[in-house]
Amino acid sequence: MTQTDADAQTLAVYEQSVDRYEAVPMLPEHIAALNSFADALPKGARVLDLGCGPGLQAETLTKAGLAVDAVDATEAFVAAAIARGIDARMATFEDLPGNRVYDGIWASFSLLHAPRDAVADHVARLAGALTADGIFFLGMKTGEGEARDEIGRFYSYFSVDELHTMLTDAGLTVIDTVTGNGKGLSGSDDSYALIQARRDA
Repeated sequence: MTQTDADAQTLAVYEQSVDRYEAVPMLPEHIAALNSFADALPKGARVLDLGCGPGLQAETLTKAGLAVDAVDATEAFVAAAIARGIDARMATFEDLPGNRVYDGIWASFSLLHAPRDAVADHVARLAGALTADGIFFLGMKTGEGEARDEIGRFYSYFSVDELHTMLTDAGLTVIDTVTGNGKGLSGSDDSYALIQARRDA
């Protein structure tokens, strides 16, 4: 994320939160979504983990036999991912990616830190980076508008219908959606959507 995508306060929270972040358990629905995403791709498929954090999910995808390009804008997260054995690197939303580069994109609760009016453009650009029949996973908190959470992170919120429209407009077909509520780093109980889509051939 560049400073146009997420302010310094959001990045600073993550810089100081590696241990706490790693201690937050994944929800069963999120684990199932991660496994479903991995199962939908052939061994050796190239996958972008956009906003990889300390590399926990990148590790799972790597163990599933996928070639993971793990990126994050938080230096401490990238260092933690590398320490975990993940080939992670610093990158922003605006740095990525090229055309038809990835067989899968795992964007798990990362794009929600971009300004609300920038998210659709990011989704469209990411969709263009998928190969034919590539799989796109999008995890987002749901709601309205923009706000900061209890620990100061900036968020953009969308309804499920808005997210579906965004993906469809980007040339993707939604194939699965799971909604629910759960607690993350801040401890608040938030609604979310886990959406899997496929790029039209």
